[in-house]
Amino acid sequence: MRRFLMLDFYKGKRVFITGHTGFKGTWLTKALVMAGAEVYGYSLKPGVNEDIFSKDYQEKEVSENLYDISGVDSQIHSCIADIRDFARLKEFFDEARPEIVFHLAAQPIVRDSYQSPRYTYETNVMGTVNICECVRTSDTVRSFLNITTDKVYQNNEWEWGYREDEKLDGYDPYSNSKSCSELVTHSYINSFFRDRKIAVSTARAGNVIGGGDFAKDRIVPDCVRAARAGEKIVLRNPDSTRPFQHVLEALSAYLLIAELQYEDYSKAGFYNVGPNESDAVTAYRIASAFADEWNAHLDGNRKELLINIQSDGGPHEANYLKLDCSKIKSRLNWAPKWDIDMAVKKTVEWTDGYLNGHGTESLEKQIKEYFE
Repeated sequence: MRRFLMLDFYKGKRVFITGHTGFKGTWLTKALVMAGAEVYGYSLKPGVNEDIFSKDYQEKEVSENLYDISGVDSQIHSCIADIRDFARLKEFFDEARPEIVFHLAAQPIVRDSYQSPRYTYETNVMGTVNICECVRTSDTVRSFLNITTDKVYQNNEWEWGYREDEKLDGYDPYSNSKSCSELVTHSYINSFFRDRKIAVSTARAGNVIGGGDFAKDRIVPDCVRAARAGEKIVLRNPDSTRPFQHVLEALSAYLLIAELQYEDYSKAGFYNVGPNESDAVTAYRIASAFADEWNAHLDGNRKELLINIQSDGGPHEANYLKLDCSKIKSRLNWAPKWDIDMAVKKTVEWTDGYLNGHGTESLEKQIKEYFE
């Protein structure tokens, strides 16, 4: 079985990425640059605390972020703007004249979606409409991938994985807005893209972890912050089960989908992207693995990392969520490469490298390790 792709296909390709300054977006952008692609990125300023959701975000202080650490900005064409600004998006898109499009721009945090549902829907739904409009009016795009989430399904707290034909109906504003993003994409496929043979897919990935994620309200970034501060890891929902995977696992699937449907229109479809079933684990399991890996390398500058379970009575989040990834495995011959323990190990390894001043080198090293 083909586990993952080499990146040679992307050499010389014109690629457009929305959300390129985010966590996933930076890893994807860096991989494509290393592959020799000509990358055009459209996104908000990296590291801005977006839970404020105000129009003056460009003047806000930039926080710690992977995009700046990666050094990739000087290697691509970058436009810092809002996905809701259709006129600016289309102007930059038409300038880029891409062959391949990856849509990652989103308001991605469940808890923030409760605080600002309108902004969440504007970004996640109308942002999708805007990029679909750019693709619809383009004469160069051959392959378009909309990256959504495993949370698009109506969650029945089943012990088995959801399949691509299950009902779409996310519970919270974030999840529901991504369900709507899927439906927007389906409509554009039926109404416009199918007749023109533009290959379009959506990818519903599970929770990703990896070095350089500084977002709030995510388990691994919380572990990293606790480790750096010499404090305990605080777990709100220790029994929450998610299909955790390393960020490069998800990106390898995205890159493979975009490549194969570029070459063969019949490969386009709707795909779950997740780990093997044994790696759909609890938040406690992830935190414990992180603590064990961190504590295995204690020195005079590190305190032992411990866990504190402490519910904060926050808003509803799904407790149990798994994906059935049979479709992508059988149709595209994709399969995970790194199990959950390796994913955690690589996350701690990147964090160590970054804290010692080698964030960019650690990023490139792990991309090479995964794809070569």
